[in-house]
Amino acid sequence: MKAFLILEDGTVFEGVSIGSKREIISEIVFNTSMTGYLEVLTDPSYAGQAVVMTYPLIGNYGICLEDMESKQAWPDGYIVRELSRIPSNFRSGDTIQHFLEQQDIPGISGIDTRALTKILREKGTMNGMITTVEYGDLTDVLKRIREYSVTGVVLKTTTKEPYVLPGEGKKVALLDYGAKRNIARSLNERGCQVTVYPADTPAETVLASKPDGIMLSNGPGDPAENVEIIREVKKLYDSEVPIFAICLGHQLMALATGGKTYKLKYGHRGGNHPVKDLETGRVYISSQNHGYAVDMDSLDPKVAVEAFVNVNDGTNEGLKYVGKNIFTVQYHPEACPGPQDSGYLFDRFIRMMEGK
Repeated sequence: MKAFLILEDGTVFEGVSIGSKREIISEIVFNTSMTGYLEVLTDPSYAGQAVVMTYPLIGNYGICLEDMESKQAWPDGYIVRELSRIPSNFRSGDTIQHFLEQQDIPGISGIDTRALTKILREKGTMNGMITTVEYGDLTDVLKRIREYSVTGVVLKTTTKEPYVLPGEGKKVALLDYGAKRNIARSLNERGCQVTVYPADTPAETVLASKPDGIMLSNGPGDPAENVEIIREVKKLYDSEVPIFAICLGHQLMALATGGKTYKLKYGHRGGNHPVKDLETGRVYISSQNHGYAVDMDSLDPKVAVEAFVNVNDGTNEGLKYVGKNIFTVQYHPEACPGPQDSGYLFDRFIRMMEGK
């Protein structure tokens, strides 16, 4: 069946329908990862977005269900050059085609994803529609596409009830703003007892459990939209509990301490982004998935100093808070399937909880 991708600038791509046949309007973003398509599909940070995979062949190793980063797929839509017809992997339990249908994710294949990515890089992230309807007049369609915005996605993706991953080591409270499973797993594998809390949990509830450390997770959407959550994060900042924050959590901490965030032209999404540690000068290859960044000019240097920077465009990739046991990063040290250059940050967090 034919399918169409219509961008808000009027560009139309024609391809083949994959997954669900329903029509969606979403923000169109691209990811440069060569592997890890299931992790991308199950990353809650993609809620409210349709993902273009720049790597030309997707689905060649099938679907390995134990690699899912959450209980379901989150993107509104999925856009690829070619879907593999015959997956080959001893761990595979399903095909990506069936997975998309099962998860009710509409998509399109057979389009020039390189041309699409060039448009998004040159013009910036834009909204689009995936549909199987061949519209003759796009006037009303383009109006609907341009009116779309991503809202309310943190509370949509967060856990609804607290739960615990038992461990014999330090007690960590993980605030789930749309967390990937591997954040809690990375701490749990290091012996930590991890209690995962819903995004709207009051700071008083978290602090009353007397955690040794607090983790603020990744998540979707515009960080500045989360006004009430930011207020609670400020209370956590004011406590003396060590804090480590990733991605959206990093942005929320900056907003809670007087900083501002801004939307990047086309974001950072993929597994090959170089990040420089300003203290050591060492460069790490990181996994990233974000459309917003912290404005360093808006932060008081008496509150926080820049710790990491993106080598490609100079944007902020991490902060160290002055006089506090708090550090935050924009990228993903828990990356699955990788790279794992930055996994040491979890060890740094544990040393911080141990008072070292």
